[in-house]
Amino acid sequence: MKIAVIGQSLFGQEVYKELRKDGNTIVGVFTIPDKDGKADPLATEAEKDGVAVFKFPRWRVKGQAILEVVSQYKAIGAELNVLPFCSQFIPMEVIDHPKHGSIIYHPSLLPRHRGASAINWTLIHGDKKGGFTVFWADDGLDTGPILLQRQCDVEPNDTVNTIYKRFLFPEGVKGTVEAVRLIAEGKAPRITQPQEGATYEGIQKKENAKIDWNQTAEALHNWIRGNDKVPGAWAEVDGQKMTFYGSTLVDSITAKGQPLEIPGASRPGMVTKAGLVLFGNDNKTLLVKNLQFEDGKMIAAAQYFSAGSSAALELTKEEKTFAEQMRTVWQSILTNISQIEDSTDFFKSGAASMDVVRLVEEVKLRASSCQLQNEDVYMNTTFQEFIQMCVRKLRGEDDEEELVVDYVEKNINNMNIKMPHQLFINGEFVDAEGGKTYKTINPTDGTAICDVSLAQISDVDKAVAAAKEAFEEGEWGKMNPRDRGRLIYKLADMMEQHQEELATIEAIDSGAVYTLALKTHIGMSIQTFRYFAGWCDKIQGSTIPINQARPNRNLTFTKKEPIGVCAIVIPWNYPLMMLAWKTAACLAAGNTVVLKPAQVTPLTALKFAELAARAGLPKGVVNILPGSGALVGQRLSDHPDVRKLGFTGSTEIGKHIMKSCAVSNVKKVSLELGGKSPLIIFSDCDMDKAVRMGMSSVFFNKGENCIAAGRLFVEDTIHDQFVQKVVEEVRKMKIGDPLDRSTDHGPQNHRAHLDKLVEYCQTGVTEGATLVCGGKQVQRPGYFFEPTVFTDVQDHMHIAKEESFGPVMIMSKFKGRANATEYGLASGVFTRDISKALYVSEKLNAGTVFVNTYNKTDVAAPFGGFKQSGFGKDLGQEALNEYLKTKTVTIEY
Repeated sequence: MKIAVIGQSLFGQEVYKELRKDGNTIVGVFTIPDKDGKADPLATEAEKDGVAVFKFPRWRVKGQAILEVVSQYKAIGAELNVLPFCSQFIPMEVIDHPKHGSIIYHPSLLPRHRGASAINWTLIHGDKKGGFTVFWADDGLDTGPILLQRQCDVEPNDTVNTIYKRFLFPEGVKGTVEAVRLIAEGKAPRITQPQEGATYEGIQKKENAKIDWNQTAEALHNWIRGNDKVPGAWAEVDGQKMTFYGSTLVDSITAKGQPLEIPGASRPGMVTKAGLVLFGNDNKTLLVKNLQFEDGKMIAAAQYFSAGSSAALELTKEEKTFAEQMRTVWQSILTNISQIEDSTDFFKSGAASMDVVRLVEEVKLRASSCQLQNEDVYMNTTFQEFIQMCVRKLRGEDDEEELVVDYVEKNINNMNIKMPHQLFINGEFVDAEGGKTYKTINPTDGTAICDVSLAQISDVDKAVAAAKEAFEEGEWGKMNPRDRGRLIYKLADMMEQHQEELATIEAIDSGAVYTLALKTHIGMSIQTFRYFAGWCDKIQGSTIPINQARPNRNLTFTKKEPIGVCAIVIPWNYPLMMLAWKTAACLAAGNTVVLKPAQVTPLTALKFAELAARAGLPKGVVNILPGSGALVGQRLSDHPDVRKLGFTGSTEIGKHIMKSCAVSNVKKVSLELGGKSPLIIFSDCDMDKAVRMGMSSVFFNKGENCIAAGRLFVEDTIHDQFVQKVVEEVRKMKIGDPLDRSTDHGPQNHRAHLDKLVEYCQTGVTEGATLVCGGKQVQRPGYFFEPTVFTDVQDHMHIAKEESFGPVMIMSKFKGRANATEYGLASGVFTRDISKALYVSEKLNAGTVFVNTYNKTDVAAPFGGFKQSGFGKDLGQEALNEYLKTKTVTIEY
């Protein structure tokens, strides 16, 4: 098709290139005149290809088309006009002239937000959906029939820049080219725009972008981000016009700061290390990253009271050479300036946003280690400031380092998930020593998800050293408890923002059913961090009266202090929740942590590390080391600088860890180990509820549950009826893909565990227990095992004594003994008789007793076992004691 491209900018350039690739003939390009001697990117690209380029200053005067301009346009013989990004008014004589008319790209979901500032208003109004429209141009303002639309989610902290980069630019180019294809094939629709939902707001100009402070924090945030970069939301501060950029919503102030009076605001702003905190009239907060003054100078908001105070660096010989190279680059960009002086201002000399992109890329070519952002140029506008900034970055002295994450990305569960896969040490994702890796497997189909870094002993030592430094010398150890609580709460908010992504990762990495992962694996993890965030400023000792040593008097008090570097080793059944149960209390107490996730399920722990960094936790506070227990776990147990180890896993490994901790440095230990929890069902129970909860007690999370009911004792008179009802319900359970919302029962976590379950059930059959249903591996890809029911189980049998850690229900009549086990993690009773329930609860030797319910854990309720189920508590106030030490102080006066 013969096409005329009418527009400008990089967007117009990309559409032009893709149209040519698609086999179209571009018969002419109509763009804007050169600016400061530089052609628009669209013109540059077309001239390079030998395509006719026209640079009309205007197409019409006083509403009338310029005949000479129209004549030159008509001479090229276009069959279709494509207007990918057009800032000029094009007369209808041109719009209607081609055989197929004209189509135009618009950055909104028409009829919503018509007008030139449509994307700004999408953000200002706080729309949850954005997108673009390709429509048939007419004589109205964005009112022509719709040809094609594409939509995307608008994230809470999106700006015009981020939504363009992520969606409007790349997908807009594809959509415009697709629209041309539809026209060529005769399949292009003409959908009349509805009047319902149509809006029109005027173009955003600087004079209209003044901030009205009498709004909520969210409305202020939307106004600032909707005006970000162009034209820029502004207000009067300290007697001058100040423009605000880079807004994000935050829950609270995360650090101490210096107040900044802002006329009209409900409260003074607060200049903190993170940026400028602003308050809405609802007392909620937002954070602004950058500020720009009337003279065009942009600074980091955190530097408002210290801008310009840094001493100039003395450059080395190599740095002077770099500076002269950059002077040449500036000269090539600012062609209208005869000589680049130290005081030359990049933007006052005529540079535009495209020149910023070029300058950043030119720096990368000459110094790859100097990674600039566009904002760095806006904040250092003179040549001297620019060179000083570059040199600081080259020396590693820049104030803030961007978190670099080498993601593995997958489009799954109707979302794009981004998974870190390296070790996380001292605030950075790094490869293991020697670049060693292993594959983590999706148990649903047995395929590899990605390669994960495999920690070595030297990596453990680095992580412990980082945690020690963060505790003893870093800001975490010196932080006010309330500020520490705010950071932990912010971390919980970050997890909530990513909860669907975390649940999806949990499902593909551990086989957890997605809906359960969303509610329990992730939901309870978020609750746990929020709960312990509230404890940070409530950790306190007591005053104790002691015998006086006359004639003097004494004051004795206790202090609760953090222990130091804590190691945490967790299992694979609830990868994120087990992390949360221990790490939240550990951090709330003021410690730093080195955590080893289960080798088979490392991915949510690594995503957690990313979120912790983005929430602002200082470097070294959280360190994550995927790796083997024999190497990483053993080194953490032996390490002399680790002062506490929290472990959840098997009794066998727990005993080994306890021994190593004693031999190494008598480090404090808490162990949550195996279980064979009894569930006693009396004949006077609510039968339907007992069946429902009895099944949940065994099959919850595929039976991979430390407190799963390992053996059900059912009173003789209801035993057969109970078994019949259970089997009926078991046979209704849907086994399948954990991402399928209708799935009840997903795959077992890994191959070795599946094999052990098969062997476990074969043992039960050999011993003479009755296999009522199940007991086999499901014949399909992946590690699926049938929900299984055994009856007639006797006390001496292996399956009566040993934990299955899988979907195996072991039932006996009342001849068995509930306490006849070396475990004591949990237990349960079903009866309508409250006296009986309390009596049995008192006699059961277990850390948790459920009455007429099961699996009902709560973040405020202590959790832990007796006997060989371990000692120490997770959750509740008691969990804090596991990560605190008590100091007694006696003063004589």
